[in-house]
Amino acid sequence: MPPAPLSQKEIEDRLAELPGWSLDGDRLARSYRLGSHFAAAALVVHIAQVQDELDHHSDLTLGYHTVSLTVNTHSVGGAVTELDFDLARRVEDLAAGHGAH
Repeated sequence: MPPAPLSQKEIEDRLAELPGWSLDGDRLARSYRLGSHFAAAALVVHIAQVQDELDHHSDLTLGYHTVSLTVNTHSVGGAVTELDFDLARRVEDLAAGHGAH
């Protein structure tokens, strides 16, 4: 059974628990700044690993010292679901471990 889309209120409540994350159209979005390009690339690799573990993938962009991602759940027509917040929380933990801000 596919995950259920979250209501606007549910999304707002969950975003309040994830500083730095926002709703960009129909996607959760976050950018991180790191100390070097290598650190940013390492974070991307770790995010990719978590995405494979969750079988839930974001659009992920590596910049010079930055990592940006956006995510929604394609299997429910591109709505935001609890899967997206599960991924966002895991990415937050990884980013903190990499010294991202």
